[in-house]
Amino acid sequence: MKRELPEVRVGIVGAGFIAAKHAECLRRVHGLVARVTAVASRTPDHAQALAGQHGAEALDDYRRLLDRADVDVVLNCTPTHMHAPVCIDAASARKHVICEKPLTGYCGPEVPEGAGRSVRRRVMMAAAVDNARRMVEAARAAGVKLMYAENWVYAPAFRKLKELVLASGGAVLDVRAEESHSGSQSKFAKHWKWMGGGALIRTGSHPFGAVIHLKHAEGAARGGAPHVVRSVVADVATLTHLPTWRASPRAGITADLDDTEDWSVAILTFSDGTRATITSTDLCTGGVQNRLEAYLSNGRVECSIQRSRSCVTFAPDERTFAGAYLAEKVETNAGWSFPEPDEERAIGYQDEMQDFMEAVALGRDPASDGALGLQAVRAMYAAYLSAEEGRRVSLED
Repeated sequence: MKRELPEVRVGIVGAGFIAAKHAECLRRVHGLVARVTAVASRTPDHAQALAGQHGAEALDDYRRLLDRADVDVVLNCTPTHMHAPVCIDAASARKHVICEKPLTGYCGPEVPEGAGRSVRRRVMMAAAVDNARRMVEAARAAGVKLMYAENWVYAPAFRKLKELVLASGGAVLDVRAEESHSGSQSKFAKHWKWMGGGALIRTGSHPFGAVIHLKHAEGAARGGAPHVVRSVVADVATLTHLPTWRASPRAGITADLDDTEDWSVAILTFSDGTRATITSTDLCTGGVQNRLEAYLSNGRVECSIQRSRSCVTFAPDERTFAGAYLAEKVETNAGWSFPEPDEERAIGYQDEMQDFMEAVALGRDPASDGALGLQAVRAMYAAYLSAEEGRRVSLED
């Protein structure tokens, strides 16, 4: 007699790029059935298109999705300013929640226009951390899971790095991590009010989450408490607002930011005294730069996420591969390119959805949860505060 597989029913809020990516990964989950039953978006055409691809119902309000008996998990793929309200409402409706990165921030309708120029970072940090705590506490109070969609944690290259680091038994003394690209096309990225910051939180949330996860795991593996961030020193800038930028030849970089930054660097000090340096910019042409290096007391491990040489192309003319997708954020198909045969798996999306669906079906904890998202929010806003005040910010206060 054929054994019936357990089923997890998913309602998606948002119907943009990342929602479509996650929906396709849910289709490929194995060992159980992950079924998209509803898609809610304030853009009806987008909801209809995504729902139609997965045999789901399209809705115009996420609150209608929360009332459905055929939704076990809410996958929150909305812009950052909607992360906290959607997640808290979903938890209150006794739905498990998957939240895109960053977990939350200082953003939303109540935030003033031009907040990046006028609001003190200490105010921002208090509000952002409070938002994150409310999300974690809402899930805990409702007895549901808050799963944080930090895909770097699930990328095969990062998972191998973590495995080797823990197998070495050595101390992780220095970590260097970066996500950079040529800028976001999202209208929300221009304004602090909707995104909660610029490059530091928009793309930097990936290396922040991965580095914090790695140091947590190292501390536990060495027989003690997880190593946590104790202090942050950082700087940020909007280099495309400089006269130097305006007076120079320009190509390939999105440069229409209002009050958010396009360059950031942060140095994290952990509870064991070790350091991590995290860089994130919108000034990187030629594709996404996703990398992490761990310098150990007895070795060194490097990983590159999303840029392998398993498939390499060369085109003397960009029309050669016209219409074909080669790699994220590549400005032209001409010259050398490095298409990833299975990009969703390479950057962690596939294994992320697999873990989240198993966590719900089997009643276990996911590898990336709301607690990790909260720690990343604290560290990132400490970086913003450090950059504003020109000093080291302690997270032990």
